[in-house]
Amino acid sequence: MEFKELIVQRRSVRRYEQKPVDRSLLECLAEAVRLAPSASNQQPWRLVFVDEPVLCRQVAETTFNGVVSFNRFALGAPVLAVLCREKPRVLNQVGGMIKKLDWTLVDTGIAAEHLCLQAAELGLGTCMLGWFNEARIRKLLAIPKTTRIGLVITIGWPAETVTASPRVKRRKELDEMRSYNTY
Repeated sequence: MEFKELIVQRRSVRRYEQKPVDRSLLECLAEAVRLAPSASNQQPWRLVFVDEPVLCRQVAETTFNGVVSFNRFALGAPVLAVLCREKPRVLNQVGGMIKKLDWTLVDTGIAAEHLCLQAAELGLGTCMLGWFNEARIRKLLAIPKTTRIGLVITIGWPAETVTASPRVKRRKELDEMRSYNTY
């Protein structure tokens, strides 16, 4: 598949078939994350796949509550990927303080998109979730207190109704988001 075709095909999927995802495919996703670039090659991430049904449901339940219900669809995903942000080395911490930028946020964002693009190439659907109960997930998955959770990503086979009629992406026109030599 050509890269342009892949980025057009990749989208946030919110309905999944109730069909397991083979771990060999999850290993392909992990390899895509492993190969992602990072500041000073720190690779400040740890990827935790959750594919055990009861645990997957418990983690999915942390992505919504009585007030915030927009992530309720996560209950239908057969796999969740929890992308953790490891504490950076001292040099990157200092650089981040000077530049007022947390490089681990940038790096895990790149890693997450690598995962999602690889998934799209394999025919899998994904959706990145930034709203979740971090403390609850940390407890469920025995994640150390010094490690932050960057994203939860739903993974699965897109429901037939999703793949049958892909929606048109609504994006800004190029002139609205790009310029040359000045803002």
